Amino acid sequence: MENMKNDKFNCEVAVIGGGPAGMMAAIAAAQRGAKTILLEKNGALGKKLLLTGGGRGNFCNAESDLRKLAANYGQNGPFLFHSFSQFGPKEAIEFFNGLGVKTKIENNNRVFPKSDRTADILNALIAGLNGLNVEIVCGARIIGIEKENNSIKKIVLDNRDDIVAKNYIIATGGKSYPQTGSAGDGYLWAQALGHKIDPLSPALVPVGIKEEWIKDLAGVALENPKISAFQNGKKLFSARGEMLFAHFGVSGPAILNIGGAIAGLAGNGAVFIHLDFLPEIINGELQKKILENFQKNPNKTVKNCLADFVPAALAPAICRVAAVDAEKTANNVEKKERRRLVETMKNFKLEAGRTFPVESGMITGGGVNVAEIDHKTMRSKIIRNLFFAGEIINVHGPTGGFNLLQCWSTGRLAGREASLAHKK
Repeated sequence: MENMKNDKFNCEVAVIGGGPAGMMAAIAAAQRGAKTILLEKNGALGKKLLLTGGGRGNFCNAESDLRKLAANYGQNGPFLFHSFSQFGPKEAIEFFNGLGVKTKIENNNRVFPKSDRTADILNALIAGLNGLNVEIVCGARIIGIEKENNSIKKIVLDNRDDIVAKNYIIATGGKSYPQTGSAGDGYLWAQALGHKIDPLSPALVPVGIKEEWIKDLAGVALENPKISAFQNGKKLFSARGEMLFAHFGVSGPAILNIGGAIAGLAGNGAVFIHLDFLPEIINGELQKKILENFQKNPNKTVKNCLADFVPAALAPAICRVAAVDAEKTANNVEKKERRRLVETMKNFKLEAGRTFPVESGMITGGGVNVAEIDHKTMRSKIIRNLFFAGEIINVHGPTGGFNLLQCWSTGRLAGREASLAHKK
């Protein structure tokens, strides 16, 4: 990667942000013959990308039905339908295969590199950029974007160099994980250029729990519990999937997917999380199974009997909530106690506690309002030579490769259209 030169660049497409969307946009523009420059304020590209999937690189979701795919992104999901039709899961997988990354599909359509190394995704992108002679400028700190009428005139860097291009793409990501350089700069620039920024919020975020004893469950994982959120006695929504107890509360994919919504409810009263540890077994059937277990193991402690149904480390907490002595032997458990145990296993109640700031989310909710972006081109409807790509746009999905797919898709479309626009 080359350092910043002390001269003025003149190019056709300037991409701001060297994350997933920015790298893809730069590749797409350069593939179509546009002289392209990629500006990244960090010392290297893809710093946040390397955190993906715990370092394993869940870079895509292979859902082939594009309408079902778009539905995963909530109310703004339809905004992505055109970009997915141009560059969806199939095209994204083929793109990385073409760069030498062998891939595999795991449960829930999650796509990973066969090597389980996110670095392979990043290295392939950098090789693609270099092969297309994209000018990569790391350590590029932007201090201003000047506009004239309804167009960007130039980008000014802190060393007073000007970046002058025919078209510009802002792909700076969100405001989460500030240690990776995601400081929310792109929102400020977009707003200064006349765009509306929908309120920012943490998305894909864990949930703090008020009960202090929750720390005793830290590290306990559940494969597929039913998770429901209640407020003012009303059930708001439910989810199922993997979850993990932590010293502060609960996390894991299923919790992360609803954590942002729970945080947004905090100002309207206490929020309670109800966990059904065995959603595939109805209450009456579980009553029978517990009774049979206790009868077969009369001298085992209650906590050891429950360990036949849930993780052993969770059993004492169930006993605590159910007000049943965990050390009592099964043959001494009363019917009403057994009923309370079953009710607790089917409806384990916790009160949501501390909320997390926007910086703590895996991604940032909110962003540039989609009504101000042409979904067929990713071009701004306000600034003639500006395009957007990636997380900066207010459209986000759950865990499982959805958000990186959005980056590849919108980045590809923005880069292609910016390169075409410079020829008109």
